[in-house]
Amino acid sequence: MSQSTLTPPEQQNPAGAGAVPGGRSPLGNGLKQRHLSMIALGGVIGAGLFVGSGAGIAAAGPSIVLAYAASGVLVMLVMRMLGEMSAANPSSGSFSVHADRAIGPWAGFTAGWLFWTLLCVGVAVEAIGAAHIMTNWLPGTPSWMWVLIFMAMFCGSNLAAVSNFGEFEFWFAALKIGAIGLFLGLGVLAVLGVLPGTGSPGSANLLHDGGFLPNGVDGLLLGLLASVFAYGGLETVTIAAAESENPVRSVAKAVRTTMWRIAIVYVGSMLVIVTLLPWNDPSVTADGPYAATLNHLGIPHTGQVMNVVILIALLSAMNANIYGSSRMAYSLVSRGQGPKALGKLTGRVPRRAVVASSAFGFVTVLLSYWYPETLFAWLLNMVGGVILVVWGFIAVSQFMLRRRIGREAPGKLVVKMWGFPYLTWVALAGILAILVLMAMGDDTRIQLIFTGGLTVALSVTGYALQRRAAAAA
Repeated sequence: MSQSTLTPPEQQNPAGAGAVPGGRSPLGNGLKQRHLSMIALGGVIGAGLFVGSGAGIAAAGPSIVLAYAASGVLVMLVMRMLGEMSAANPSSGSFSVHADRAIGPWAGFTAGWLFWTLLCVGVAVEAIGAAHIMTNWLPGTPSWMWVLIFMAMFCGSNLAAVSNFGEFEFWFAALKIGAIGLFLGLGVLAVLGVLPGTGSPGSANLLHDGGFLPNGVDGLLLGLLASVFAYGGLETVTIAAAESENPVRSVAKAVRTTMWRIAIVYVGSMLVIVTLLPWNDPSVTADGPYAATLNHLGIPHTGQVMNVVILIALLSAMNANIYGSSRMAYSLVSRGQGPKALGKLTGRVPRRAVVASSAFGFVTVLLSYWYPETLFAWLLNMVGGVILVVWGFIAVSQFMLRRRIGREAPGKLVVKMWGFPYLTWVALAGILAILVLMAMGDDTRIQLIFTGGLTVALSVTGYALQRRAAAAA
């Protein structure tokens, strides 16, 4: 495969990809701009933000605001780079295709199957979490029943036309964003002291109880690690853009408008929480920071309200992960980097890839029941640092492709990376710094080792396949 061509790999091999006449994507184009905007905005608002951010606050204290701001800047740089490449060459394989073109087929293989594994394991984690909420609401019902219902529901929605997936995600994301918007609105009123029954806390919670950095720089670094992984999920919008009515315009608009909105949601939420509540309040980790804040404001039925929001977030993530994993698998197969059986399209939907991705997710759920302390823990560790590896591939690919695109097809640079190449280097340095931080912690070091092992295994396999293809040619 020539690495200098700017034609998407799916279109380089029409027979293998199931391409349709005219060079259009062989997949559907049923996603509208409103779908993409919500997928991009709602895709990263999950249970990790609503619940998991409590651990970050406990580690960093009020400085969690700085941690989320710093990791948010890194994510903005990564998404800008990905947006540049995806607007120039929209593809259902997204960063995998870009790595294939920039670095070589082995890199596309590695990045693609790493992300596929991450999404499939994510489906299992979300299914288990959603089932746990349902069994709390309906005691006596078996957890496996809810897992089966949710897996069947979203596998079915993804087997239908892509517009079904878009509609599910649109409404899921709208509900999550509405909940966040209401939270921020009430929080700002409380901070200003104009919410009935509350008084303004001023800067007391930000500067007392140990100050802004109660656990020092070490606490800030732990908060930074916690915040980085909360942003994972934005990449799905560039996968989905390939199935939109106007892929180039859609991905450009989604990337441009989403990044600052995400910053408001994450950084704004953290600022409201640590301003209204003492960072070391036990309820922040016990109930989750959002529920704890709403309880503090005297909002009735807070726990159940947040459970509904978290359930929606989990189901939304399940839906998006099945979609993203199936499209990534299809793209890899279309480039000869996966089982050919998964490459068949039915009604412009890769149904076999959908079933395979869902099946892997369901098997992973079973592993969590049978071997929670061994195989499932091993899987979780294996994907713990995958998103950082993917971001690394994105940064290297953008660095290598930018000048090539500018030289061969400058009109395709609809979205441009800011301050190239300097900010690309800054992003790479940030990714490496976080990997170093992971190596310093006991829990995160284990994740880094397992992720590294998976990355090496896939890289070696991908390189072997690349050599075999070159020899056959």
